[in-house]
Amino acid sequence: MSGGWAGSNRRAELPPDWYTHIRPFVLARDEYRCRNRIDGVVCGRTANQVDHIGDRHDHRPEMLQALCAECHAAKSSRQGNDARWTVRMTRPPERHPGLL
Repeated sequence: MSGGWAGSNRRAELPPDWYTHIRPFVLARDEYRCRNRIDGVVCGRTANQVDHIGDRHDHRPEMLQALCAECHAAKSSRQGNDARWTVRMTRPPERHPGLL
């Protein structure tokens, strides 16, 4: 399996009642509509995924939102790129090979 969940242990970090209680509750509460804001306007497309608003280990319903697949993929991609750049920016600058 490539991409997505490949090599991820994320499912193991979710609580046991994620699929039976928490996820269905959040989707129903948000009326199966994407709550992502694009230029200040709620997306509103049909949501089939639940996203953590802040800490990925905080599974309280008020810290979760329903998202459509497209918005969730875009948000996850942004977070991954931000994390990658954070690491790059903390790496010490390399010395120029001609100055060694």
